[in-house]
Amino acid sequence: MENPADNLIIRVPEQRLITLTYIIYGLHLFSAITGVLSSAFVVTAFLTGWPSIIAVVLNYVYRDDTFGTYLDSHFSWQIRTFWFAALWYIIAIALFITIIGFPVAFAMMLFTGLWVLYRMARGMIRISEQRPMPWD
Repeated sequence: MENPADNLIIRVPEQRLITLTYIIYGLHLFSAITGVLSSAFVVTAFLTGWPSIIAVVLNYVYRDDTFGTYLDSHFSWQIRTFWFAALWYIIAIALFITIIGFPVAFAMMLFTGLWVLYRMARGMIRISEQRPMPWD
């Protein structure tokens, strides 16, 4: 399937924006990895860690600067990852309240954490290739 973002790329991004995008991925990954190395879930560390919160704020602040470049899709990818992880986290917390939902919530937290790590790693690979992110 063709990526609609491929047709929207009309300009080359400034080097400072490329560097910023790497920094944002790094901040998100740092938060997520602290969840792997600690007793916290990956998704919990990703959503509540200061590096990730700073990263999503940077995404919103500099998003307009990336319009028309392949970085625009990376910023959307990072923002969607954060908010979908938050949605699944809230659902999992609601399930934790019930005894029946506890195993499902636990599995949701684990899978969401793996999904976050996958999306951040995939984004780092695509940006190193100077390619936009797909719309999935």
